[in-house]
Amino acid sequence: MDIEAVRTFLAVADAGQFQEAAVDLRITQQAVSKRVANLERSLGVTLFTRTARGVRLTLDGEAFLPHSRELLHAAERAAASVRPGNRALRVDVLNRRSAPAEALHRFYRAHPGTDLDVVTLADANVEAAIEAVHAGEIDASFRAVPLPARDLPDGILVDRVLDDPLHLLVGAAHPLAAATALTPAALAGHRIWIPGIRQGAEWAVYYDELTEAFDLRIDAIGPNFGSAALLDAIADSADLATLVGAGDRHVWPATHDLRRIPLHGPTPVYPHSFVRRAGNPHPTLTALRRHLAATRPARPVDAWVPGWARRR
Repeated sequence: MDIEAVRTFLAVADAGQFQEAAVDLRITQQAVSKRVANLERSLGVTLFTRTARGVRLTLDGEAFLPHSRELLHAAERAAASVRPGNRALRVDVLNRRSAPAEALHRFYRAHPGTDLDVVTLADANVEAAIEAVHAGEIDASFRAVPLPARDLPDGILVDRVLDDPLHLLVGAAHPLAAATALTPAALAGHRIWIPGIRQGAEWAVYYDELTEAFDLRIDAIGPNFGSAALLDAIADSADLATLVGAGDRHVWPATHDLRRIPLHGPTPVYPHSFVRRAGNPHPTLTALRRHLAATRPARPVDAWVPGWARRR
């Protein structure tokens, strides 16, 4: 049913004249007559009877009147639900313990009460996340983006917002556990276990280049039972290690005695970008972008990133 025709019907019913309804709606009287006629034709009834003073509702018009008001109110509520600022800003993060998720939490603490919906797209690589942004399923996504700009859909904007330095995470019995800092080259020959790397995903592309650049041994074999299981395995092993971001949030029992060891000389960083759609008017999106720009950590002077990240 044509909502504008229903709106016009109500204006005529309230005004009692086509001419006054036309003034209220800021359209011509001819347009009012046409809309009402089309509505009557679609319903198969006559809604108004003309009188010397204007028009009055027929019995069918009287029956339709309360339902038409409900219909118009429902349409207005539906439009308001997606109007910028009237719904939650929906932002995708790769996982809830990542540096971008922590950045979103800091934004929320700085803007309490903000309507924010933090989601994790199931099994989505960067291409799927970009498509979700492009289609309007989400407002933004934090991702490493190895794609050249020419391969991005029209209207997709990518801003490099957070370079997260990598740390080596080891148990107390690991040969490198006593180090206060390490070079990436010092990790050569040690088993770095990162279960769950899925070929084709952007993090797999990143770790492939990291492995090649520093001759590392990254092992993705075995099922991914989650962060807690990985930390348990690292704590119990004298030869297993893993890589985590400096901004990632991991909590483990004190008995695990795990050690975070920063990597320098150079400092490998994971390049998180903020993917959004041009023209998205959501006011919280603008506030979030400003917050990310104002709180962005300084990039290490010896930062290492893959070649594709240097273009952003």
